[in-house]
Amino acid sequence: MSIKGSLDTMSLSDLLQFLGSGRKSGTLKFDRGKISKQVYFQNGLIVGSRSNDPREYLGQVLLHYAKVDEAQLQLAREAQRRSGVRLGEALIQLGMLTEKDVLEVLRIRTLDAIFDLFVWNDGQFEFYDEEPLPTDLIKVQVQPTTVIMEGIYRIDELSRYKSLVPSDRAILELGSNWTPSLTLGNEMQRALQFVEKRMSVAEICYHMHASSFQVYGLLYELVSNDFARVAGELPEPFTAGSVEVDDLLTVADLIWSAQRKIDDDPEEAMTILQTALQQEPNNERAQELLNQAETKFVDHVYTSELSPSSVPRIIVSTTDLTGEQLHPQEGFLLSRINGSWDIQSILSICPFREADSLRMMRSLLSRGIIAVDS
Repeated sequence: MSIKGSLDTMSLSDLLQFLGSGRKSGTLKFDRGKISKQVYFQNGLIVGSRSNDPREYLGQVLLHYAKVDEAQLQLAREAQRRSGVRLGEALIQLGMLTEKDVLEVLRIRTLDAIFDLFVWNDGQFEFYDEEPLPTDLIKVQVQPTTVIMEGIYRIDELSRYKSLVPSDRAILELGSNWTPSLTLGNEMQRALQFVEKRMSVAEICYHMHASSFQVYGLLYELVSNDFARVAGELPEPFTAGSVEVDDLLTVADLIWSAQRKIDDDPEEAMTILQTALQQEPNNERAQELLNQAETKFVDHVYTSELSPSSVPRIIVSTTDLTGEQLHPQEGFLLSRINGSWDIQSILSICPFREADSLRMMRSLLSRGIIAVDS
């Protein structure tokens, strides 16, 4: 039996309740644009999840919970590339974490990826009945009702948080109750450091390697106590693609067009396929082709334009950089360019897809903001 639909016609709570009470086994897949998630069921229990959202990769979760720092993660990524082992195994081999540490963070990541679904306003889902579990799945056992209760709590809390912190584009600054001697918890203090730099909510999320829900909660507390205040809002988000796509084209037309361009111009194919996925988020052919286009684009950039071992450096002054129209993702990328890390090292700690990071790197290069040393 296959169940499919959209989250605007069937709530996630009802869907999980149905699968749990029916003691179902199989895979519940969710799609929204480029993001795809799977939640695995066994006899009505949630036993695991997967996500292609870079913010939910193991490395990002480890950074958020301070299990490793960025330099340690970068070293582990290098070891992983050399040996071909998984990131968790590399961290254990390097003595940075124990097996128990890795398993606990994997469990946290599994649940956080599911909880994030509750704040999706739209998206498509499909349940694949009796589909076998992945052989390498790190299993948990959680009752759907437990997940539902936490999810409903998060929906209510996020609505409350947004009464003071309205959107990801909101820019914050220090409030009238802030003093240099203010003593707060570690996470609150970290968030306040980014507020002091007048970062947007989205940028704070990237720098803290945390979910929007977690960051909104911290910022809500800061604003409600007037340790911080909303100072403005960034313009609409930056989009890496520069190709205009006819809005009247059908998804089938877009896929056909992307297929014709994927070898000669994978970047344009990526933009077209992203447009297709905006119309049909669960279109498997568009998702498959997007992965192919991204792989070809990354290979092309590394082969013809930027060596992964090249070291980028910022070549504009801080004053000139302030005048640039930078997207929060570009701001995060620039903050990791230190004149010693190579491109592959920088991208290994970014909470973005590799293709998107490379597009931003190329854009910064073409705008004369950075240069690259061989």
